[in-house]
Amino acid sequence: MKVAIMLYDGITALDAIGPYEVFATVEGIQVEFVAKKKGLIKLDSKMGYLHADLSFSEVPSADILIVPGCRPPNFKAPMNDEDTLQWMQRIHETTKWTTSVCNGSLILSAAGLLKGAKATSHWGSFDILNSLGAIPTEERVVRQGKMVTAAGVSSGIDMALQLVAWEWGEDISQSVQLLLEYDPMPPFDAGSPQKAPAPMVEQVKVMLKELAKQEPHL
Repeated sequence: MKVAIMLYDGITALDAIGPYEVFATVEGIQVEFVAKKKGLIKLDSKMGYLHADLSFSEVPSADILIVPGCRPPNFKAPMNDEDTLQWMQRIHETTKWTTSVCNGSLILSAAGLLKGAKATSHWGSFDILNSLGAIPTEERVVRQGKMVTAAGVSSGIDMALQLVAWEWGEDISQSVQLLLEYDPMPPFDAGSPQKAPAPMVEQVKVMLKELAKQEPHL
């Protein structure tokens, strides 16, 4: 089975690397990092790079497509790039699962792949997701047919484990979880708007809205 993880400048590393670590642990899965142009891909932190081994033209099909997210406003570039949107549309025709992490679902929506579908994203992007024709849903992993969307950054690991369970069974998925020692025990319980203090949620909302108005600086 072939997994294609789409990269673009300004991407959030964990959105791509989280699912990669899960799938790379399962025997028989070929994971490929793909971008419009192969080579180094800038991270949104501006502190490093990922490497795309293949270009869009070299990957005409995949069993699983993963579209990672990024910090706002970096999603604007792939959302407005016709080559990127057309490649996702072509790949979607061949996939068994088309997926996203965080606001990667905005990019899927820009390609017309989530119109009228229940989907999730980073909670701060729900308004944009809704404006693009999807139905925002407050779940960590949302399945709508063969579309699977995951919420903010770390949920990509959960999504990948769920896909492994659907394809290879829960025992394999649990074995991967054990091998990765994925046993989250965060020091604070503020990982969602429902749990974080209300003033903090409002403060982060304002910050995200201001970021979304900006143009990408990559």
